[in-house]
Amino acid sequence: MLHFVLLIVCAVAIYLSCEWFVNAVEWLGERLNVGRMAVGTILAAFGTALPESVVTLVAVTTGATPEAKNIGVGAAMGGPLALATVAYGVTGAMLLLQRRRRRTAVPAGAPGEPGSDASPGPDASLGSERDLRRLAKDQTWFLPVFLVKVALGLVAFAFKPVLGLAFFAVYAVYFWREIRGDHEDDDEGVELEPLKFQPRAASPATWAVVAQTLATLVVIFFASQLFVHQLDAIGPMLGLSATVTALLLSPVATELPEIMNAVIWVRQGKTKLALANISGAMMIQATVPSGLGLLFTRWHFDTALVWSGIVTMVAIGYLLLLMKTRSLTAGRLALAAGFYAVFGAGLLAILA
Repeated sequence: MLHFVLLIVCAVAIYLSCEWFVNAVEWLGERLNVGRMAVGTILAAFGTALPESVVTLVAVTTGATPEAKNIGVGAAMGGPLALATVAYGVTGAMLLLQRRRRRTAVPAGAPGEPGSDASPGPDASLGSERDLRRLAKDQTWFLPVFLVKVALGLVAFAFKPVLGLAFFAVYAVYFWREIRGDHEDDDEGVELEPLKFQPRAASPATWAVVAQTLATLVVIFFASQLFVHQLDAIGPMLGLSATVTALLLSPVATELPEIMNAVIWVRQGKTKLALANISGAMMIQATVPSGLGLLFTRWHFDTALVWSGIVTMVAIGYLLLLMKTRSLTAGRLALAAGFYAVFGAGLLAILA
């Protein structure tokens, strides 16, 4: 029972700290004079992915056995899968819930609020052509990088570890593109909420913005780790093997901060930031942990890891098709979570 209580406490702590984190990171973006989309793709994504990257670094550099080091490899594969399926799916479900609440709140025949992207109609595309083109560009960056990442897990050659540096270089280029890109249409028309640390200040002090950002990241890091540990303990109680818990449940748990960020931004009516946060986190997960894994492990995939790579690429192909044809709706985005169910079914068959 204690494990279940701690699981709930950690989930609440992660949600509340993410609420404060997104509040701080929007002000941080304003202080650094970066575009609104870069707040999601770079600042928020980097902040929430940093703790996971540290865990991967510790696993691949200090693991006493090859099995211990492979924990980092599994995390490098599981993170993108959870983001491409569960994170996008939860975001789509939240958008559908927002639309339902709005329809309930607005009397029949009453005019709706124009211009809101928080609760689109059932067949409304999630963003303008420019928005979807930008999101599609993130996926077109991710897909070839991820394909190379999976291919390297199937072969062995002497200089493979050196290629880890290339993954760091790819993220550096992506980072520079996002920071220096064209952001003239990024503003969603929503004023920044007061900083939680200084709620009465119209323009909070920079030190307060930085302090709130760092403090919330610390809470997110430790609460996420405790959440994963509780999940590892609960899995066997539910009749799940340690392998299934590690490959099926832990990736979702480690990506919980990104999922929470997306939920909060959707609730605030900032859909573009929510989607940008996920796509930016995916780019980090496709490059930084992979580079660490290539440098410090054999980077050799078993059947389960190959299966996770296949499902991830199919899910991204599905999303990319919807984005390029401007047919990405809340309902279709929610269906992305179904790919994780497919992965789970296939994983159970592989391990049987």
